[in-house]
Amino acid sequence: MSRLSFLNGKRGEYLVVLQFVILFVFILMPVWNPLVTPSLLSTLALPRGLMLGVLGLIALVFGLFGSFHLREYLTPLPYPVDHSQLVQHGVYAWVRHPLYASQLFAALGWTLYTLSLTHLLVLVIAWFFFDYKAQKEESWLTERHPDYANYARRVRKFVPWVY
Repeated sequence: MSRLSFLNGKRGEYLVVLQFVILFVFILMPVWNPLVTPSLLSTLALPRGLMLGVLGLIALVFGLFGSFHLREYLTPLPYPVDHSQLVQHGVYAWVRHPLYASQLFAALGWTLYTLSLTHLLVLVIAWFFFDYKAQKEESWLTERHPDYANYARRVRKFVPWVY
């Protein structure tokens, strides 16, 4: 049993609460970076905007198609529903957790756009949180679907071909 298992709840309900806390902290966090000047922001406006657009599009694709492919198995809790089937097609052929990845990509886009150190800190915390939440969810999925272990060896967790 993990040292952090008290965070889980029976079906992961505490993890969902923590996820919303992290989301609201990220949204409400002020943009702060003492090294960034208005002229630097102006100079980097185009690359910052492009990164925000690209990462936002990836987040949108992962979020929409991840939800679409899960359809009747979709639940706010990480614990799989009783009637679930293992989904390995569509965006789930690219990453095992596209809904978590979509939030991370969106947060990365905003962090790079604003160059905010406070948002970077929350993004790092969110990365570790989602990694832990995905690990817990995968243990439940492996119990429910014996072929999940083979799927997990083939497909990356959050970033296609990387992690």
